[in-house]
Amino acid sequence: MHSSAIFLIEFGAIILGLGLLGRLAGRLQFSPIPLYLLAGLAFGEGGLLPLGASEEFVAIGAEIGVILLLLMLGLEYTASDLVSNLKTQYPAGLVDMTLNALPGAALALLMGWGPVAAVVLAGVTWISSSGVIAKVLGDLGRLGNRETPVILSILVLEDLAMAVYLPIITALLAGVSLATGSVTLAIALGVAGLVLFVAVRYGRVISRFVSSDDPEKLLLVVLGLTLLVAGLAQQLQVSAAVGAFLVGIALSGEVAEGAHNLLAPLRDLFAAVFFVFFGLHTDPQSIPPVILPALGLAIVTALTKIATGWWAARRAGISAKGRWRAGGTLVARGEFSIVIAGLAVTAGIEPRLGPLATAYVLVLVIIGPLTARYTEPIAMWLAGRRTPAPDTLLAQRSTPAAETLEPLEDSGRDR
Repeated sequence: MHSSAIFLIEFGAIILGLGLLGRLAGRLQFSPIPLYLLAGLAFGEGGLLPLGASEEFVAIGAEIGVILLLLMLGLEYTASDLVSNLKTQYPAGLVDMTLNALPGAALALLMGWGPVAAVVLAGVTWISSSGVIAKVLGDLGRLGNRETPVILSILVLEDLAMAVYLPIITALLAGVSLATGSVTLAIALGVAGLVLFVAVRYGRVISRFVSSDDPEKLLLVVLGLTLLVAGLAQQLQVSAAVGAFLVGIALSGEVAEGAHNLLAPLRDLFAAVFFVFFGLHTDPQSIPPVILPALGLAIVTALTKIATGWWAARRAGISAKGRWRAGGTLVARGEFSIVIAGLAVTAGIEPRLGPLATAYVLVLVIIGPLTARYTEPIAMWLAGRRTPAPDTLLAQRSTPAAETLEPLEDSGRDR
């Protein structure tokens, strides 16, 4: 009885604290992710007040949080959307992967962490935060902008790549042989391909089977199906998150919309628990030694994300201002970077990887909304300083050639 009372007190305090932090973040018009991570650091290993009785339940809640994050992500897209994006936008996806995954892999190798940690850190630096970016686009009123479809296409490709990347990471962290890992990846690709095919051809049939006018029954069926498929996927070492993502893709139309509305509060609750759980397993004293590498990596990958968005928007024929807005919007990292790092922390491959990922995400989840807002005006201001004003050009044209000869020569040297 005493232990259950302690559990209720601890877990109630966690939920209440998360609610207050979320409210504070909302008033500041800010993502609550960094506050959740800091709360985990405060009450975890080496923190102010380590938790005890509720930690095991928090761990289960964190796992459900990851599953719901990926399910809700899958509900955002139809299979036809994914296939269409894959056909038309794959060059942008390849540029995104190359520019943003390589810095993470390079840093891990430079720090002597080995190839497995390099693959993990590559994923941490590669995947942008869909949740933070979607909120920023809404807050800035840019959902109707011409560059927004380009941003969303890149996010869709990253999410689809997760279906391949997560099984690879799971196999590597489990230390399986090359043959077993190849079989796992083949199963994951086969299952993903089969689900996409079935969703395209028979998505309406599946949705009708799941559909219900009663919200309670719809919630139970969708949640139960998701947890069942996630468990089966994890049993096959494919990744529970991938299983949940594929369930979301298979549902479409009114069922997907209804399930999204019903599951959104559960997703927010368990996702918050997940971020706290990650912070609980990161010792705050382990962050200062990796803060400089994390800051350096954050600066480099912020620039590479801006370059990615700029290139993709240019390829789509977007104006210069839209290119800079697209690049600045993609900078934020968040939930999926933590999901990937969390897998590595659980496997125990490199003790410094968790603290570095925490510091890295804290920096970019704060900087991301700022780059989304200010990258374009700063870029235009710098471009304006380099380009002579129209009045200056008119004055130069009306001035005799002998008087303008020296300034023109200077300008040529500058170029």
